[in-house]
Amino acid sequence: MRQFFPVEDLARDDRFVQTNMAERMRDTRSAVGVKKSKSRSRSASNRLTPERHDASDAARGLMHGIMVGEIQALEGAGRTAHDFPAGDGTGDTIPFELKLDMARQAWDEARHVEISAKLSDWMGTEIGQFQENTVLFEAACSNDPVLRLAGVNRALEGLAIDVFTQMKEFGQLAGDPFLEFCEDWMLADEVTHVKMGSDWLRKVTEKDPERRAKALEFQQVVDKLFSFGGARGESDESPIGLARRFRELAGFTDEEVDTIASMDHDALEERKAAVRRAREVAGV
Repeated sequence: MRQFFPVEDLARDDRFVQTNMAERMRDTRSAVGVKKSKSRSRSASNRLTPERHDASDAARGLMHGIMVGEIQALEGAGRTAHDFPAGDGTGDTIPFELKLDMARQAWDEARHVEISAKLSDWMGTEIGQFQENTVLFEAACSNDPVLRLAGVNRALEGLAIDVFTQMKEFGQLAGDPFLEFCEDWMLADEVTHVKMGSDWLRKVTEKDPERRAKALEFQQVVDKLFSFGGARGESDESPIGLARRFRELAGFTDEEVDTIASMDHDALEERKAAVRRAREVAGV
């Protein structure tokens, strides 16, 4: 079977419209790209609750993003299990036990895809109505398996913890027991995926501090990309809250969570400053 599968060759039918991080950053309209919907894009300035004027579109767009993210998480975990030979963790090898954990994660992600697809249908969303951002699989294309653990299991699966926590709360507030239960169920899996990445990253790099530092630096780069102008943070102005307690259970230290919160806060302030400058230029 082919190894090191590039993002350009991901198999998708004609319902899906893909975008990458470079295109996403050039699109200043919103954090969710809409393919067919003519409704307003979601705001990145307040917490996602049923009281928001765009709550329905925002929740549906986020749910669609979860679904395609789970597809890529399935593909990424499967690739990591296959791409690297079993060994002691040095060079391009990974411990056989890590292969088993990646296979288990792929099984979990397959279940999440099915659940998320059914939830999207429940919420009135068609597959492909929103764009698919391929950055999760891009983070899973590194030639170093430790970077994959840092970028996917810790950074992006960490974001999934935040998103699932937010969607669970949204379902509870909206009186939707199906959404609340399913998100709670998947959240439990995501905590184990992040904890698995945290444990393996530390174990594999135990005698290689330089490699560990490089991996953690890559993780911060991915986290910064997904700050989306402060769309995820501890401020009430951020639609998605930072799930501090669940991140601690997943192996994040207080210092690491504080760093993520600080990055999100800085990104929010940068976005607000950019909006002010734009209004000044427009004379508003």
